[in-house]
Amino acid sequence: MSKQIVIHVDDVAGSHGANAAFVELWDKGLVTCGAVMVPCPWFPEIAAIARQRPEFDLGVHLTLTAEWDKFRWRPLTGVRDNGLCDPEGFFWRDVAHARHADPAAVEAELRAQIDTALAAGIDVTHFDSHMGTVWMPELMETYLRLGEDYRVPVVVTRDQDQMGADAKQVTAAVDRLTRAKAPVFETYVTTPFGKAEATEPDYRAMLERAPEGLIWGAFHCAAPADMEFFSPDIRLRTTEYDMFRSGRFRALLDAAGIEPVGMRAFRDRMRG
Repeated sequence: MSKQIVIHVDDVAGSHGANAAFVELWDKGLVTCGAVMVPCPWFPEIAAIARQRPEFDLGVHLTLTAEWDKFRWRPLTGVRDNGLCDPEGFFWRDVAHARHADPAAVEAELRAQIDTALAAGIDVTHFDSHMGTVWMPELMETYLRLGEDYRVPVVVTRDQDQMGADAKQVTAAVDRLTRAKAPVFETYVTTPFGKAEATEPDYRAMLERAPEGLIWGAFHCAAPADMEFFSPDIRLRTTEYDMFRSGRFRALLDAAGIEPVGMRAFRDRMRG
């Protein structure tokens, strides 16, 4: 069995820098897709670009948290007493609080995010989870149902250590996705958070450890711009961006024999 990887830019619309990084890396053929955070202030920018660029492979990065101290966002469905918001009226900063919101309110909010992206002209190819919140046991059913209702893939991995759901939920989700002809990922690799900057040995090691089959690559490239004002890990994000734009990450993929793929073909297979 061969190895394939979806090279995904997370947090598009979360900052101008993430938008700029996605567009540049897409144009250079160095990433295969990304996903937008619809409640964030930079969503209108990427939506306007996407309307002119229908070839973009963009999903919705389903968002229930607003993790930064100085830069926050609120639910599209409004600030109500339903567990979606912290006492300041923004999404919670952490998954631990966000996962216990009223499930009906969560579903209404996520549908609003998806519908807003579609109405903005984005040809949505998949759903995934900001900070893994909708992978939690309380929300996994909602996540899977959204994929079925909108007929798009949702990102789930067989690697249960990477998911917040329990083992039975992951097994059931994999079976359900397989029946729907949706992709199932063996594991995911991601930006090495906790490191000061992106270095080739870290990325080489993560790719070498990845099993055969389909891999989800959740990366957080950001061009130098606005994130320096609110993100403590901005250097990691910008050096990751430098690694990608220089072609060094693609060279690591080639050396590991891993083929890049996007999400649009998987969505179209589901709908075929």
